[in-house]
Amino acid sequence: MISATVPGPSGITGFRTKLRVAMMLVVSAVTGLALLFAQHNVAANVRIDFERQFQSELAALHAAQQVRHAALAERCRALARKPRLHAALEDDALDLLYPSARDVMEDVMDDRESPPGEPLTGAFHATFYRFLDGDGRVIPPPAGEDAGFLATRDEFRLSVSAAPTRPQIGYLSRRTAGSDETVDEIIAMPIVSTESGAVVAALVLGFKPFELANSQPSSGIRSGIWLDDGLHLPALTASAAKALSVQVERVIAAAAKSEQGLPVQIDGAPCLLFCKLLNPGSLFPAAYEVCIYPLAASLARQRQLLWQFTSAGLLLMLGGLAASYFVSVRLSMPVARLAEDSEENRTQRMRAETALELTSRELQRSARFSADASHQLKTPVTVLRAGLEELLAGEMLSADMREEVSTLIHQTYRITGVIEDLLLLSRMDAGRLRIDFRPVDLAPLIAAWLDDFSALPDQPEITVETEIPESLMVEGEKRFVSLILQNLLENARKYNRPGGRIRLAARIDGDCAILTVGNSGRPIPEAMQAHIFERFHRGAAGEDVPGNGLGLNLARELARLHGGDVRLSRSDEQWTEFEVRFRLARHPSAIARAGQ
Repeated sequence: MISATVPGPSGITGFRTKLRVAMMLVVSAVTGLALLFAQHNVAANVRIDFERQFQSELAALHAAQQVRHAALAERCRALARKPRLHAALEDDALDLLYPSARDVMEDVMDDRESPPGEPLTGAFHATFYRFLDGDGRVIPPPAGEDAGFLATRDEFRLSVSAAPTRPQIGYLSRRTAGSDETVDEIIAMPIVSTESGAVVAALVLGFKPFELANSQPSSGIRSGIWLDDGLHLPALTASAAKALSVQVERVIAAAAKSEQGLPVQIDGAPCLLFCKLLNPGSLFPAAYEVCIYPLAASLARQRQLLWQFTSAGLLLMLGGLAASYFVSVRLSMPVARLAEDSEENRTQRMRAETALELTSRELQRSARFSADASHQLKTPVTVLRAGLEELLAGEMLSADMREEVSTLIHQTYRITGVIEDLLLLSRMDAGRLRIDFRPVDLAPLIAAWLDDFSALPDQPEITVETEIPESLMVEGEKRFVSLILQNLLENARKYNRPGGRIRLAARIDGDCAILTVGNSGRPIPEAMQAHIFERFHRGAAGEDVPGNGLGLNLARELARLHGGDVRLSRSDEQWTEFEVRFRLARHPSAIARAGQ
């Protein structure tokens, strides 16, 4: 006897604890991952915003530089066109060149301080000017001539390989009178002869660089110039400038582009570094603009957001843990009921399995009994038939006795047919019947059985109509397909009316062949139609018809083993029709071999 076992309180309590712990772990993991993702996303956005701000301010600085360069170039071009300068150069009166240029350069050399609020005004005043001859060498000014102080070494560095044919930009680092190092921006403007159109000289003017002269503390950008393997950035201390020089030198040596900003450390503070060539294609030595942008504000904002997200995440996690506790309690209640129901269902399933096993054993015993009984019956029936045939062969029997013996022999054949049907059904019940599928042509099988029926001595006057194609190949085993046809045709013959008719028709439906066998016999009562395929079932219509009630059952079971079926498709006062379905042969090559 099977008894149901209900789970105890300890099992449900353990489940609740596990559920609570699992939900808390899930909430903690999800909250932690969301927090990390949010922090990473916010940090990336802050960094992108600061880089975008850096690029915006850098673009504004470069735009101001371009405006200034254009203005300086136009001013120098106007000075290079002055008739006095052309006269002194074209008449080869170089001793009059600087005296003639004194009045021309008066406004340019005005070194008055820029008024407040106009930082760019002082940037248009030159610190010195010099002239280059046609070979690119400096024409020194006469003693006492106010052309801006330049040491002899610095004047020599202004010389180029030849007089420039287009405006040139360069930079010159030099020592001033106070021994302070400064950098001048140089613009060399060619002076073209009005007679020959050839370059006869060049005017060189030095200006204070825009980056060094006009710092913008509010923007945070600090700029300088890399020139002659040295960094000139007054906003940095000597030690910071020396450390930054190493970074700048690496960038320039690697010819790297840093428009997006390279991270560097200056005095322990993170910054972005920007390097740009100021005078590409110039005859003067290459000079690079160096800009640094501090990231202290960005890091401070990131730390502030980190604390904010951490606090919010902790609060969210605590709330999630509390919610998971109450949810786990609510969820465990139906689970407890489900556990009880599951245990009860398991008990019922075990009972059903036990009953099913008993039924299976009964079926096996029944199948073995049918097989054994059939085997045991075949021998005595065979012996009985042999004795009757031997008795019939003798000459001592009268005519009436011979007719009786012949009837008995015929009955032994019927008993043998029943035994063979029972043996076949028992094999199918035991699952030991295997079909050797091969292509089978239905048309000749039908024709052969119709010939056999026409030769029967007790065949009534029945008209047979056929609508069968010349060849209809199906998959199956020939002897079993023939047995299906025999039972259906025998059924249509036995239950037909005198003078009636039988009709056989075949058609193809998709990958199946459908054969219909109809007769004009009496209708099958509707109440009996559900039982006609049962074994040994014989309705009221078959009481006066010889048979054993196995034909339709055997035909349907064999058809199902072939992947088809047999069903009653119609039964009324005029017509009764059965339909059998076979699978079509799928391989034409196999069909050809079967035909050979």
